[in-house]
This record gives sequence, C-alpha cells and structure tokens, in this order.
Amino acid sequence: MKKYLIIASLVFVQFSFAQEVSIDSTSKIWSLEDCITYALENNLVVKDAVLNKNISEVDYYKTKSARLPNLFGSASENFSSGNSIDPITSDYVTDQILSTNVGINSSITVFQGNQLNNQVKQNKLFLDQSILQEEVEKNSIVISLLEIYLQTLYSKESISIAQNNLEASKKEVLRAKARLDAGTIALRDYTEAQSQAASNQYEVIAAKNNYQQFIIDLKQILELPPTQDIEIESIDENMGLVYLEPNKMEIYNKALNFLPELKVSDIGILANEKELDIAKGAYLPTLSLTGSLGSGYTSINDNTFSDQFNVNFNQRLGLSLVVPIFNRNQTKAATQTATIKIEKAEIEKQRTEKDIYKKVGTAYQNALSSQEQVIAAEASQVTAEESYKLAQKTFELGGLSTMDLVISQNTYTNAQQNYLQAKYLNVLYHQLLQFYQGNDIKL
Repeated sequence: MKKYLIIASLVFVQFSFAQEVSIDSTSKIWSLEDCITYALENNLVVKDAVLNKNISEVDYYKTKSARLPNLFGSASENFSSGNSIDPITSDYVTDQILSTNVGINSSITVFQGNQLNNQVKQNKLFLDQSILQEEVEKNSIVISLLEIYLQTLYSKESISIAQNNLEASKKEVLRAKARLDAGTIALRDYTEAQSQAASNQYEVIAAKNNYQQFIIDLKQILELPPTQDIEIESIDENMGLVYLEPNKMEIYNKALNFLPELKVSDIGILANEKELDIAKGAYLPTLSLTGSLGSGYTSINDNTFSDQFNVNFNQRLGLSLVVPIFNRNQTKAATQTATIKIEKAEIEKQRTEKDIYKKVGTAYQNALSSQEQVIAAEASQVTAEESYKLAQKTFELGGLSTMDLVISQNTYTNAQQNYLQAKYLNVLYHQLLQFYQGNDIKL
C-alpha cells in the first residue's frame, strides 16, 4: 500500500509540473503597446493625477454653487422664570414662560466685487490645467516605458552575445587542452584560455542580472506584483537603422503644439490673472439679499399652540451692504502677491519652453549621432567578426597564441556590444522624436 502511495505522489508531482510548464509556455508576451495600455490604466502616478483632476472638478462645482442662495431651517425651545421678555410678544412679564420658535432663513450674495464669478472662472482654469497635467503624467509614463523596454531588450540580446562568447571560449579551452597534451603550447597558454572562459562565464551572469534588474523596473512601472513573470516582445530586426528626415525646428514647433506642458503654463498665467481680479474685488462693496420665514409659541398667550403659529407667523426681507474702508492693507497685499505670481507664471512658461527645446534638441542630436554610430558600429562588427574567425582558424593551425586569440575575441565582443547599443539608441531617439510630434510609438 505504501508503495502505491509513493507512485501516486510521483505521478501527481509530474502532472503538476507539466501543468506549470504548460501555463508558462502559454504566458502572455508583452509588446510595448501592451505595456503602455496597461500602465496608463494601473500606474499609481497616473491614478494620482486622475484623483487630482477629480478634486478640481469638485472645487469647480463648489464655486459654481457659491452663487446660489443658501437655505437654513431653525427650531428652538426655551424655558424662563421670573422677570423676562416674552420672546414672541416682547412684553415684559414676571412669570414662567415656555416658548417655541421655528424659522427658515435664506441669503444670496448679489454683488461681491465680481469675486464669485472670477473664482468660478479660475477654478475652471484649474480643472483644465489638471486635465492637461494628467496628460503630462501619462506622457512621462510612456517615455519611461519606452526607455525601460528598450533597455530590457538590449540587456536580453546582451545575454545571447555573452552566451555565444562563452560557448566559443569553452571550445577554445578544449582545443588548447589538446594542443597542451600534444606539447605544441605552454601551460600558460592553456590557463589563459581557461581564464577567458571564466571571464565570459562572469559576463553571462552579469548580463542575466542586468536583464532581471530591468524586468524589475518594468514591473514597477506596470504595477505588477514581484512574483509575476513577464516576457517582452522583441523588435523588428530591420529597425536597426532609422533615418531622420524633418529638421529640428520643425520638430520643435510640432512639440510646442502637441506637448501639454506649455498649455499647462499658459493656463497657470491665466489662473494667476484671475487671482489678481479676485484680490481687486475686495476693494468693492458687497451687497447681499436676505429673507426669512418664522413663527413661534409662548405659554402665557391665551391662544392654542396651532393658533399661535398662525398669529405669530412673520416674513422678513432685507438688503445688506458692506463697504470696505480699511482692512489693514490686506487687500493691497493680496493684489501685490497676485501680481508677483503672474510674473512667476510667465517665467515658468519660459522655463517650460526651454525644457521642451532641450528635450527635442537633445533627442534630435542623439538621433543624428546614433545614425552614424549604427553605420560605423555595424562595419566594425563585420570586420571584427571576420578577424575573429580568421584568428580561430590560425589558432587551430598553431599559428596564433592564446593571448592573441583572446584579444581578437574581446575585440569582436566589444564590436557586438557597440552595435547593439547604437541600434537601440537609434530606435529610442527616433521614437522620442516621433512622440514629441504627436505620433504614435511603434516598434
């Protein structure tokens, strides 16, 4: 019986393992478009920007409602004894009085230096600004994803280069061992081959670690749990070289029209101008309209409770005018502060324009440079590969030392890495320029 239980357990384990392999093999491969779509829905920075926009919507609704009349109901119950004033008839009496008062009060601001209207307009600007700020945060997420995605692909291809070099080194160690046994090379040459293989083994480990680090960064921006495994889609091999066509100023002008940062700055100036209008409104008088309905009951009146509420029913309507004369220079200080804020907002707009120009200019220059680097790196890689193949054949024939073979392999490895880096930088800066112009990112 015990034997059958062990066999059943092994079958169950194998089935579970096979099921896990099946699940992993059918796991989703993430494209850049998948990452962008998922991040824009789940990234915490974007969610925070959405909540800020919702707060601005509430503030806008609140200021619009401030122009409406308010309405309050009130009720009170009082007991007094001895010399007192009847709260209903206002007669002077010496008695115990039980009184009840109910009422409805309402007021509306008719004029307040146009401050309410300006606050509504200002909060509408803040709402528009928060909508644009949400777009700014989304754009930042898209750019970060593009950079991390390409870095991840770069590190993934670096693993292949490192593994190929390791395999070549292992073969060279075997050849060196055979030549050592044959007495055609010295022990130092053999140990040099072993050292190179160990160094390449280290490079494989380092490349895999770099890849996993970028995967962690990618999962962070996607807000995925650490335990979830993801695999990303490789780009088209034909995207190794992307040529740049439009001129820099054309791209810059398109970026100014597309990127929301400049519109955020423009709205910031308008919002501060409204702040100045609101501050100036405090110099003007405030006119309010008030009204109330009320009634009451007193225990010393001969009428019944219900009759008194009919008899004592009252209505009031009034206007209130408040004229500011001197408020310790508070209004003057507020207008001065608002004026300074306008100047600061204009400076912020200039700074934003400079930042956009710097981003576009840097990406443009790097795109031009990476185009030339791809061409040069590709030629260097081809030459280094041919040289390395020739060195391998020469080494096999005994006409090359192990040190010279190692140098040739390292030269080829560096050429591969340089080409790989130039290729992905070229793709990165081209896609950045496309994005700055309002075009979709496509890999």
